[in-house]
Amino acid sequence: MKIQNTKKRILEKTLDNLSSERKSPVSGLIVLSILYLGSYFVMPFLLNSNFAIDYNGTSFGLNAFAGVLSSICNIFAILLTLYYGDVGFTISISVLLLNIPMIISNTMRSQNISNISGVFVTLVTILTLIVIYFKNKGIERYQDKLRKQAVTDILTGLPNRFACAELVDDLVKKNQPFTVVSINLNGFNDINDTMGFDIGNEVLMELSTKWKLLADMGASGTLDFIARVGGDEFNLIIRKYRSIKDLINTLHMYRDVLGNKLLIHDYEIHISAAYGYAEYPADGSDADSLFSYSNKAMLKAKESKEDNKILRFTDDMLIDRHVTEVENEIKTAIINNSIFFNLQPQFDMNHKLRGFEALARMKNKNGEFIPPGEFIPIAEKAGLIDKVDSAVFRKAAKFIGNLIQETDADILLSINISVKHIMKRHFLDELKEILDTCNLSPRNLEIEITESILIESVEKASKCIGELKAMGIHIAIDDFGTGYSSLSYLFNFPATLLKVDKSFIDNMNNNETSKKYVSTIISLGHIMGIDVLSEGVETDEQLETLRKIGCDYIQGYIWGKPLTENEAKEVVLNSF
Repeated sequence: MKIQNTKKRILEKTLDNLSSERKSPVSGLIVLSILYLGSYFVMPFLLNSNFAIDYNGTSFGLNAFAGVLSSICNIFAILLTLYYGDVGFTISISVLLLNIPMIISNTMRSQNISNISGVFVTLVTILTLIVIYFKNKGIERYQDKLRKQAVTDILTGLPNRFACAELVDDLVKKNQPFTVVSINLNGFNDINDTMGFDIGNEVLMELSTKWKLLADMGASGTLDFIARVGGDEFNLIIRKYRSIKDLINTLHMYRDVLGNKLLIHDYEIHISAAYGYAEYPADGSDADSLFSYSNKAMLKAKESKEDNKILRFTDDMLIDRHVTEVENEIKTAIINNSIFFNLQPQFDMNHKLRGFEALARMKNKNGEFIPPGEFIPIAEKAGLIDKVDSAVFRKAAKFIGNLIQETDADILLSINISVKHIMKRHFLDELKEILDTCNLSPRNLEIEITESILIESVEKASKCIGELKAMGIHIAIDDFGTGYSSLSYLFNFPATLLKVDKSFIDNMNNNETSKKYVSTIISLGHIMGIDVLSEGVETDEQLETLRKIGCDYIQGYIWGKPLTENEAKEVVLNSF
């Protein structure tokens, strides 16, 4: 029982420390008290002193400074009451009350009735201190209420997210080992939806009471801190365990609380949860990491669909974190306008330059390249691909527009535009604005769209694509053959180019089926009056095969890797 009470006091003290304001330093109290008491100790000597100072023929008695010292003492009294509450008020009032008889005694001894004014000054100071003291008390009560609300969950009475974060920060600063556990109730929304929020709140309160009792009693043998940090989310901080076995035993005790059904208003409710935990310092070195890691472990436990699953954080759970980091890099690159492009040349089968495909490129904050195959899918998923498209389009169009004017070359700029981007209401306005600004003719532009638009949005996109074609812009279907588009859509689609995906070209000379597939796509394109370009051509054997089966254009490392602006300009100049 003694150990349990000790643990309870420690928990209460922890919460009190988190909710209390910063107090004035004790050293200040000592200094002010010494100055205050010292001043009153010196004052009688000044009053009774016959010593005088002569300055320019004028004599000043030290007793004349007693009033000044008295005023300074009163200032010390006000400061003590203002900053040190009960202790400061008690010291100040005690000294002032003792001061009244001393003033009266000195007045009678010196028979100087003017000294009696000091009594009234002292009484006014006492009244001032009383007003300050009780005013501060009212403010403190209000602040205590606000502080308690700031660190306490109103519904359950448990510490809240802020209190939990403050505790973890404090433990990290003190370098004390502990574990953060994230707990999420399974199926709690179903309770709210089927039984109502009142029943749901009752469940949370009942569960919180049981968990808090377990923490306060110290039955687990560890020092525990339970907090509600969200709707059906809780954090458990576990300290003072000697081994992983002790830690797991504690987790099992909290899990076992959910083993029995809760009886709420005659409803028998079964509750289970998912548990994820991370240890300090083994799994994380700061509060943010520990909360994030324990939450990832909890989400992984939740994915298993197993009731009351407990999982520890492992590094392989950080894949999502990398995605978030890349997403943030993309956002930063968009804001800083640091997304750039490379240009990969396209040639006909006689090695005559057709034009260039603009390829998005970006670097991370360390100046390292992020592969397009990594950041493009993340940009699409995060809804940022249209901004990436626009940045590459605008910069590449400006370069090609200037290059055409400078060299009079008849080349195409091929730009990838995502389905989401082309379906935006203001896409055509944006396109026209870029062409006008960059002095690029529509006939020198080719818009590449993926085959998926033929499956998902052909009717919705047909009007936009029709307008692009009417402007003289070329339309290419990228990665053709990887989707499952209907041939009826393809025959009615105003494309000018089919691009065969690199995956078919790679296997073309090793697999007869792949070779026939590429040949069929080329024949199909020609039947519809559409040129065909093969991507990813890297060897002489691939080039020769494509030449034999009638491919019109190629793009790949055999004749040109992605180039910088200066390198692309050199290719154009050498093509004359």
